[in-house]
Amino acid sequence: MAEQPEASVLFGVFNETTEHEQRVALTPDIVARLRKHGVTCMIEHDAGNAAQYTDADYEHAGATVSDRSTLLAQCDAFGFVSRPTPDQIAAMHAGQWVIGLLGSFTDNAYVTSLQAAGLTAVAIERLPRQLSAAQSMDEMTSQNSVMGYKAALVAANAYRSFLPMMTTAAGTIRPAKVLVLGAGIAGLQAIGTARRLGAVVTAYDVRPASKGEVESLGAKFLDLGLDFSQGQGEGGYARQLTEQEQAAQQAAVDEKAAQFDIVITTAKVPGRKPPVLLTSAGVAALHRGAVVVDCAASALGGNVEGSTIGTRVTEGGVTIIGAPTLASEVSNTASNLLSRNVADVLAHFVRDGQLRITPGDEIDDALVVAGNTAEPSDESEKEGQ
Repeated sequence: MAEQPEASVLFGVFNETTEHEQRVALTPDIVARLRKHGVTCMIEHDAGNAAQYTDADYEHAGATVSDRSTLLAQCDAFGFVSRPTPDQIAAMHAGQWVIGLLGSFTDNAYVTSLQAAGLTAVAIERLPRQLSAAQSMDEMTSQNSVMGYKAALVAANAYRSFLPMMTTAAGTIRPAKVLVLGAGIAGLQAIGTARRLGAVVTAYDVRPASKGEVESLGAKFLDLGLDFSQGQGEGGYARQLTEQEQAAQQAAVDEKAAQFDIVITTAKVPGRKPPVLLTSAGVAALHRGAVVVDCAASALGGNVEGSTIGTRVTEGGVTIIGAPTLASEVSNTASNLLSRNVADVLAHFVRDGQLRITPGDEIDDALVVAGNTAEPSDESEKEGQ
């Protein structure tokens, strides 16, 4: 049996303070996994409670449970579900690493604050997810899968009828008709879950490859009579449509959506304003009692025009649920997946028992947005002598 490397990197995870957040960036099973990479784990008291992990679970796995000030003083790197708060940044010392969804696409001031604090910042949202080596690090994919599953359940709960067809002594109740807009990871999970609940499911996405994926799950692909060639953008995400394409798409979707009982929208664009897939006119065309779940709702807007975070009912009786934190509501499974992602990102940077950045490494170049520059290789050192 191969010997495990001596632990030389101390990794810390705090109790998340973001409103509605129930996930944790480290689960007990990951403690042993990181130990194999020479990483010792430390976690703040009660950090895993909302995800059903006790302090005793972490201690049994080999982690040290302590208070926040001890973590700040001793850890080399920190993992986050989202990102450190300004107070946490102020309490950290130069040379420490932070790993999480840092919002680096839209919040330059925040990245600047990390740089000014002397921290090395690893932004998972920038992961080149098309690389095979990056698959296990892809937090957005794992969490979007959980989100899509939960979106179908939220929609079913809000819809005031059955999803499957039911034959009763009082008559037959038709199955609910569900439309999923955006057939990425979240959309496919929403399709599969709604199908398992017995709904008749139709889906649409601008990416040509999505048609086969949708149909493989037993759903219909919504034919808008439009062609958005090369609909897939950089890194595997849906690309931003042109204004003309958006207008044509919206008009067609608005017209088709009126025949559905439930609409689930999942087209997030990481760190950027999500595309509008259902306009206010489309919402107005839905029948009374219809339900819309917008997984992309945020301060930047959502896939549904006028969407806000939370639940509202329109004058026409349509329930619109802006639900960007659905993954957090499945906190145990979501934490299991997320902690593996964060741990594998951390392990990628552990080289020769230390946290290092390698120049020219595609993952390193993509993820590191602030902090230490890469150490020169032996060859570059020779050239500089």
